[in-house]
Amino acid sequence: MGTYIPHTKEDQAQMLSSIAQTWDSLLSTIPDNVRLKRELNLPDGLSEFEVFQIMKNYASQNVVFNTILRGAGAYDHYVPSVVKHLSAREEFVTAYTPYQSELSQGILQSIFEFQSMIASLTGMDAANASVYDGATAAAEAISMSYERGRRTVLLSNALHPETIEVIRTYVQELDVTIKMIELNDGQTSLDSLKEQLDESVCAVLVQHPNYFGILEDVSSIRQSITDSKVKFIVSVNPMTLGRLANPGSYGADIVVGEAQPFGLNLAFGGPYLGFMCTSDKYVRRLPGRIVGQTLDSEGQRAFTLTLQAREQHIRREKATSSICSNQAHCALTAAMYLSSIGPVGLKEVATQCANKAHTLARKLESIGYKLTYPHEFFHEFVTTTPVSTSLIESSLAKHGILSGLILDDKHMLWCVSETTSDQKLDDIVTMLAEVNHG
Repeated sequence: MGTYIPHTKEDQAQMLSSIAQTWDSLLSTIPDNVRLKRELNLPDGLSEFEVFQIMKNYASQNVVFNTILRGAGAYDHYVPSVVKHLSAREEFVTAYTPYQSELSQGILQSIFEFQSMIASLTGMDAANASVYDGATAAAEAISMSYERGRRTVLLSNALHPETIEVIRTYVQELDVTIKMIELNDGQTSLDSLKEQLDESVCAVLVQHPNYFGILEDVSSIRQSITDSKVKFIVSVNPMTLGRLANPGSYGADIVVGEAQPFGLNLAFGGPYLGFMCTSDKYVRRLPGRIVGQTLDSEGQRAFTLTLQAREQHIRREKATSSICSNQAHCALTAAMYLSSIGPVGLKEVATQCANKAHTLARKLESIGYKLTYPHEFFHEFVTTTPVSTSLIESSLAKHGILSGLILDDKHMLWCVSETTSDQKLDDIVTMLAEVNHG
């Protein structure tokens, strides 16, 4: 528990006397007609012990599931103990942006290492850091894509719904047109894409695997974009890159995503870690923090913030982004996670996720849960359920299991990670078979 230091009336009077003679003189710059002429309507203060008891009561209302079968943008993975312990060391726990490179070599290097790992994983030339989350990264990628006379963006309807909402929020006051690409059995329709491509389009954004867990035909989508001024933006779950081809190999111009799977706990929704990567051609358009490697005056390896001229804190009138906060501790944690499991471990985690998800899909089909879409998937999939999804959710919750995400009364989006054992999957299927029979 942190230190609790209440201010007495005497403390307050002493502080007031050092900056003003009276309370009224302290407020003299505030117009009288906007001042509150009464005490704040707040309850009396409580003791530290009383506050602790209240907060403990609130905490007891949290439900902690022992098994999680839900993803949809936030994933339950095992985080090695070394990651938790190292990232919690006091020399790493700082949120301030390292503008003074001569005093910030450690934090700058940690960002540089994160950028290097993400760029390598995605097959791109450069990466940034300090983007709030995956949805923000997608919206920022759209902002990178505008060209003169080109202000139309094509979004796949298989993007995460919250990503679409964030993009719409970003562009609501801009001269930008959002058009949606229709789906074909849960997958982005190539015909719908081709029909909408014209000289007003600046970017096409798809998610791979998409919101329904389906693998998109990204190579065909890339081939459909024949205009060199149209950016192909791909949103990825970076954990899948332990098995799937990297976006650079199939011609992505900008790659974005949410790095939460890399060592960040679910944590009630945040803080998370968006990432952005691109080719050398567009690197000067990247927002956020970009750390470069250089040599100091003595010829030693050194690090510094670079390519910052387009940020809002320098050339504001020309800035395309107002990202200014610092997610460096989340980036540090992700880099520690990748370092601890290594390339072989990343491939193993991704393989287990995919294999276990396909195992559960087969077992669910055996008790009447039909796969809704006929396409290949990674570790998320949608089933049409024989009973109401709300009944499934409530029944599994009684056993400490968080079900898949309810899409509607008869469709559920399931997710399996390496944290769920094969025996547990068998137990879950047995439970669901009992639910089917009432």
